[in-house]
Amino acid sequence: MNTEYYNKKSNEFFKDTINLDMSSQYKIFEDYLSIGDMILDLGCGSGRDTKHFLNLKYNVIATDISMELIKKSSEYIGQEVLFLDMRSMNFENKFNGIWACASILHIKKNEINEVLKKCYKALKKNGVLYASFKYGDIDYEKDGRYFSCFTEKSFKNLLFIKGFLIEKIWITTDVREERKKTDRWLNIILKKS
Repeated sequence: MNTEYYNKKSNEFFKDTINLDMSSQYKIFEDYLSIGDMILDLGCGSGRDTKHFLNLKYNVIATDISMELIKKSSEYIGQEVLFLDMRSMNFENKFNGIWACASILHIKKNEINEVLKKCYKALKKNGVLYASFKYGDIDYEKDGRYFSCFTEKSFKNLLFIKGFLIEKIWITTDVREERKKTDRWLNIILKKS
């Protein structure tokens, strides 16, 4: 994964992402949840989204693979962030929701279905997974980070987990002002039936 990049650039990444407005994505995700539900923030980065969910009285377990970001986000949210490589997580029927904002996209395509299977296992019945990926068909590496990209069609072709249904799929522009005209994101809600 991209651990080295995030350990090296943790200050810059924290500063650049902590105040981004994810309210439209939060709203869609939260429509599937009830206050007090258990959420897994899978790859929490700066802790921005965990803090949002905690402020709304959800129960949240936050995880990341970068020790430097774990230190920063733990301090920011006021609770321990767990070190976790999503490829080896082993939760079972624990969460009502999994929030994977711009995190699973760093997994190579040949490993994504395994991660999605682990998410499926971690969710309770009718639980939902939110995930976002760079929009497009060409995977790439940039600044030492790997990006798996999807369109609606390529994601539907990838997903073959029985019982995981695509509840909603939509495209957004980047929330960073300087990238609004150049970067698009594929947002997905999967539901465990």
